[in-house]
Amino acid sequence: MVYILLGTGFEEVEALAPCDILRRGGVDVALVGVNGPEITGSHGITVRADLTVDRLDRDALEMIVLPGGLGGVNSMLASPETLEAVSQAWSDGKYVAAICAAPTILAKLGISDGKRCVCYPGMEGQMGGATMVSASTVKDGKLLTGRGPGAALDFGLLLLEKLKGAETAAQVKAGMVYQPD
Repeated sequence: MVYILLGTGFEEVEALAPCDILRRGGVDVALVGVNGPEITGSHGITVRADLTVDRLDRDALEMIVLPGGLGGVNSMLASPETLEAVSQAWSDGKYVAAICAAPTILAKLGISDGKRCVCYPGMEGQMGGATMVSASTVKDGKLLTGRGPGAALDFGLLLLEKLKGAETAAQVKAGMVYQPD
């Protein structure tokens, strides 16, 4: 199961595009509300979560995904249950993925130390011991990061590739008629 965490003020495209791509690829995905069952994103779109963070099944977790949006990031940082779930996922050897401002959460938890990462431009100073690279998305072992909203489709395809393989990701990309420059 993939859990995409939504805190109030999350960046909608960074959550919903990867969710859509993963579901197209046959992955079980649940949207998880950090601040309750209905969460409003940074652009006023309200999403009804599949469950709340206190009901997240850590035994079923294959991947945990953290969308950006400063409000969403602050909501996640203020939630001990969220931080514990992310830390446990990493300790258990599961995939941990974050995009835009959310990789800074991983830095605060020490997860990104010594790992190659990307984050929203200008936030590199908050990335602690991570090695910052110039790319849309980066994979370093089980750590997956994306630069920002414009990378949401590439980020979703990277997540799908890690879970279902390159062939499935290529099929979904072709089915979406996604042809980046």
